[in-house]
Parts: sequence; structure tokens; C-alpha cells
Amino acid sequence: MASSSPFVFILLVLSPFLFSLTSQVYAQGAPAPAPKGPANLTGILDKAGQFTTLIRLLTSTQISNQIKNQLNSSDQGLTVLAPTDNAFNNLKAGTLNDLNTQEQVELILYHVLPKFYSVADLLSVSNPVRTQATGQDGGQFGLNFTSSANQVNVSSGIVTTQLNNALSKDFPLAVYQVDKVLLPLDIFGPKPPKSSPSPSSPGDDKPKKAPAATSGPSASKDTDASGSIAMNVGLSGMLVLIGSMCIGLF
Repeated sequence: MASSSPFVFILLVLSPFLFSLTSQVYAQGAPAPAPKGPANLTGILDKAGQFTTLIRLLTSTQISNQIKNQLNSSDQGLTVLAPTDNAFNNLKAGTLNDLNTQEQVELILYHVLPKFYSVADLLSVSNPVRTQATGQDGGQFGLNFTSSANQVNVSSGIVTTQLNNALSKDFPLAVYQVDKVLLPLDIFGPKPPKSSPSPSSPGDDKPKKAPAATSGPSASKDTDASGSIAMNVGLSGMLVLIGSMCIGLF
């Protein structure tokens, strides 16, 4: 027992050093945690389910790529209001098909806000709030947010709905579920009347003068004049003839 005491003593003395060395070797050998990649909007929607139509529109309009690039290059983040499949199904039949390509792009961009908004931010935001569609074709494309008992409502001027489940609430991407498609006034609102064609000048309303016809008043005057001359010549000839006969009798 006494012979093992020096060995135990040495182990006790060296154990802190050995523990520190082992920790350093483990730390150097352990792989570093992979950096967190950029937020993937379509991946978030696909994982949540019931967003098939929105994913299809994001892809066909290439807005999903635009959002991905903006998240990588901007320090403002983005906020997406995501309509469910039921929201699209509840639209009037033919609503999407009646939109041209530019209008479909504007409709989807209307559901994207150009910065990250938490629920608390939206409770006190100044209206109207710009969207990614603002400025498209000179349109306003703004949204109005109101609160009621800590519930956030959003209105397009045509449609009002609540912000429901937060599919993503970490910067740089916030995604909130909405149960109605937000229809912008700039596309679905009343259209201004088309400008009427400029009125024609007063002179254009006057009927054009027809070319003088040979049977008009001037032609009648010419005919009467020639007839009078012929009659006078005939009377003169008769008088000469009568005079000649009278001379012959005498």
C-alpha cells in the first residue's frame, strides 16, 4: 500500500494538466457547427403544408429567387403574408386566370413587405405600409394594419383578414399565415373612365359643298340665255322675209 502512494500522488498532481490537455485535443478535433444558411421561403411553406398554390405562383413568377437574393443582400429582412390554398380556392372563379403576367407578379409582391416586422411592430406600424409591389406601374399597393386585443388585422381596401400562425418569426424572414388573398385596389378596384376622343373642330361638322352640277341654277341661266338669242334671231329673219315679199308686190 505504501509503495503505491507515490504513484497516486503523481496522478493527483498531474490530473488537472491531463484534463486540460484532453479538453483541448477534443475541442480541436470536434467539427465546428455549420453556419446557418439563409432563410428558405418555399421550404418553410412546404414544411407547413396547405400553401401549394402560393409556392407555385412564387416559382412561376420567379419571385422566390428574388426573395432569396434580397435576403442574402439586405440587412432589412422581409415579411411575407402567406395565403393558404383555401384562401385561393375561395376567390371568384377565373380571378387568377384573368390576370396577365405583370398583374400576377404585382399580386404576389403585394403580400411581401420590404422589411422584417414582428407582431409587436405590426401592432404599432404607421399606415399605409409599403409592399414590394409599391411603385409597380405607378401604383400605391399599400396595406393598412390595425390591432384588436393583440390580434393584428390587415386590409387591402377590398379584403380584410387576420394574421394567424407565424410560420417564421426569426430575423431576417417573418412569415405569417393569412386566410384570405389580399386583393389590391390598384388591380381589383374600380377603373378610372377612359378618356373620350377629342371633339372635332366646328368646321368638320359642316357638310362639304358638292361640286357644281351641269343641271344646277347656273346651267339653267345659260340655257335661258341661249334660247332668248335663238328666238331673237328667228324673229329678225321673219321680218326680213316679209319685207322682201312686200317690195316684190309693188
